[in-house]
Formats: sequence, structure tokens, C-alpha cells
Amino acid sequence: MFKGEIFMVATILDGRMLSKKIRTNVSEKVSLLKQEGITPKLVVILVGEDPASQVYVRNKRKTAHALGIEAVDIRLPENVEEDELIRLIDELNSDGTVHGILVQLPLPKHINENKVTHRIIPEKDVDGFHPLNIGKLFMNIPGPLPCTPRGIMEFFKEYDIPVSGKRVVIVGRSNIVGRPMAALLVNSDATVTIAHSKTKNLAEVTRQADILIVAIGKDEFIDENYVRKGAVVIDVGMNRNSDGKLVGDVNMESVSKVASYITESICHHTGSGRSRTDDNCNVDETNSRISRKKCYW
Repeated sequence: MFKGEIFMVATILDGRMLSKKIRTNVSEKVSLLKQEGITPKLVVILVGEDPASQVYVRNKRKTAHALGIEAVDIRLPENVEEDELIRLIDELNSDGTVHGILVQLPLPKHINENKVTHRIIPEKDVDGFHPLNIGKLFMNIPGPLPCTPRGIMEFFKEYDIPVSGKRVVIVGRSNIVGRPMAALLVNSDATVTIAHSKTKNLAEVTRQADILIVAIGKDEFIDENYVRKGAVVIDVGMNRNSDGKLVGDVNMESVSKVASYITESICHHTGSGRSRTDDNCNVDETNSRISRKKCYW
């Protein structure tokens, strides 16, 4: 091995490849619905002028259109009253042509996010955040699922990574990733531990994991000292480090030396070995949802 060369032991879990397969599958299902006279319609509500949120909403619309789904953006000013936003959701709930509603987070501080997201009826709750849908998840009843945990489960399925009987440690207890992820894994017969900011001797806990999932919003916090040899490591985070680069919660260079599988860094360019900049980094929706909301860990 040449001096300075990085020897990558872990197999990279290719999210872009998996995304293409899922999109093909969704496109086929949409075509079947259209043959029955049904055109799926998604409405995304964006409040304010947050630049990153605007990018995410634009990506949602672009992806939906590519799959044959009708997508409509409704943009409201930063100072919109909470009651006005609630009335809009009520109108969309009763609109029979609308099949899915998504409110882009974060919302301005004067608006109660829980009140707004819970106002969406469960049948149109694209994010899976409604209490009824969360309850179904924990009772192992089919229903809408939060996208990031669902995407992680698709990784396990695609790469034939067994979950049943495995010890899984999730670092982070947010309602977006940590808690629903734990429920999905328990439903798949895994033994699950949720670690968080109050967990003592965190490295001792994470080194017990056959599968380690990290969603804490702290750049490259997890290194090889936190990882058991041969573990599967899923990095959900997206952060800007001191150099201004987008990085995950896991130090990929370090952890790849001990892990068996690891998710690709957010802006790792597999073709040239060069890191992409923020401007041209192709971030999947799975990562964007967690990146825009500060992780509760």
C-alpha cells in the first residue's frame, strides 16, 4: 500500500443504485394507477424562504414529475399565521384529488410543528408523522412510514443483511429517525438499544452492535473506536464541518477500516475520488429530511 493511500475494508452500501431501483418500481406502480384513471397528486407546503428547504421542495417536485406523479408546491410567507396554515391543510384534507400532503420542515418558530403535521389526516400523511400512523408502526400494523427508517430497511433488504436476532444500537432518539427506526427493527425481530446524549460510556454501548445506526447531527463524531469489528454502519447525518464541507455523523475513513458495510458519505464522489462541493452534491431525500431538523439525541 502506498504512503497516504486509504485502504477501504468495508463494502459501500450504494444509495444511488438503490434509489434508482425504488424509483423504477414506483414509476411502474404509478403507470398502473393511471391505467385505472388515477393520477397520484402530492402537495408540498413551504413556509418562508429558507434556501435549503427551497432546494428540497424543488427536488421533490422534480422527482415526482419524473415518476408520473402530479406535484404542487404551495408557498406561504414567513409570517403566515398558524391558523391560516391549519385552514389550508383542512382544505387539502377534504380535496379528493390530493392523495398526499407534506409540510416542509423546519417551520418558523411561531408555528407549532406538531400541531401542523398532526393536522394532516393519516391517509394523506406522506411523512408518517401523524400519531395514529406512529401508533400503527409501534403496533406493527401496516401504514405510512417515516422515509429515513424505511430507506434504511431497504438497504438491509437489498444487500441481504440479516436483522432478525441481531443486536442493533441506534445513536439518536429523534421522532424522525431514532424512535421509528427502533420500532421497525423490533418488528423485524432485532434486539434494539437507543443511545443518546445522556448515555454513559457511549463507546462501550456502540461496540456491542452488530448494526450501528447514527443520527445525531454531529460531524464525524463516530470513529473506529465506537465500532465493533465487522459491524454494519449506517450514517444518517449531514453536517457542515469546519472546512465548510458536507460530512456525515460517521468518520468514514476511520470506520471503514473496521466495518463490514458502511453507507457512502453524503458527498463522496465514487467516480473520481474527489469530494463534491455543497453546490453539486446530489443529496437524497432520505438525508435531507434529517439534515433540516436538529437531531434530538
